[in-house]
Amino acid sequence: MSEEEINKGRNFLKTSSLMKGGRLQFESDQLKKLPAPPLQKPYPETMTLIDLIKPEDFNIGEMAFIDVINKRRSRRKFTKDLLTLEELSFLLWASQGVQYIIGGGNATWRTVPSGGARHPFETYLCLYQVEGLQAGLYRYLSIEHKLYLIREDLEKPFSINKTLVAPAPIVFIWTVIPYRTEWRYGAFSYKTIAQETGHVCQNLYLASETIGAGTCAVGAYNQELMDEYLSVDGKDEFVVYTARVGKVKQSEKSLLRMAESLHGYRSRK
Repeated sequence: MSEEEINKGRNFLKTSSLMKGGRLQFESDQLKKLPAPPLQKPYPETMTLIDLIKPEDFNIGEMAFIDVINKRRSRRKFTKDLLTLEELSFLLWASQGVQYIIGGGNATWRTVPSGGARHPFETYLCLYQVEGLQAGLYRYLSIEHKLYLIREDLEKPFSINKTLVAPAPIVFIWTVIPYRTEWRYGAFSYKTIAQETGHVCQNLYLASETIGAGTCAVGAYNQELMDEYLSVDGKDEFVVYTARVGKVKQSEKSLLRMAESLHGYRSRK
């Protein structure tokens, strides 16, 4: 890498270029009194929506938080077990669930943090093995907490790093609609968007562990192919992150290591 490339990348992570007198300096569309963008990308009214299990009806995810943190790993090998609709509902709620619509309908509180409660992401899903659902490409409607089937075509490459593409019952694909954040934060948006993809995916990691599943996030995907597959324009909406999810099998050895980690137990064998 050249020094110019290094400095450009590092400056992206700083706020100094946008600060003056200890305050962020930018003229956003919100300050110009322009209308806020929609909280959610529109969807065809003709689509049949699929009900998910409501958060108040969840009967899973009861593992102690300290155990979840100790177990969290990137999982690349999955069993052939199906995930249930309740498990899928739980994972979607944990990673992008809407709790309240606030600010006169201009923002949402969700299960993950977002600067200014802007939440610029949309969730797409390649479902291969979910009980009661046909295989296909779906979109999650976070405000309604529902799904709809976009199409049944799943035959597309997802990553340029073939070693990370293990068969999985579910593939999460997150896109970003940058203007949701740009409307409020202008040029500062790109740093917060980068941070917030991590918030979303970490919740997926933790939620997966609580149901005996696992995930592995993948950033090494083919941008053009992914955007084309989702039929997004690559400018006002584009893919920013992906993750595979599936059930995992704990070996006796890994369970022992977990027990040692959680309870201070040491085997004398």
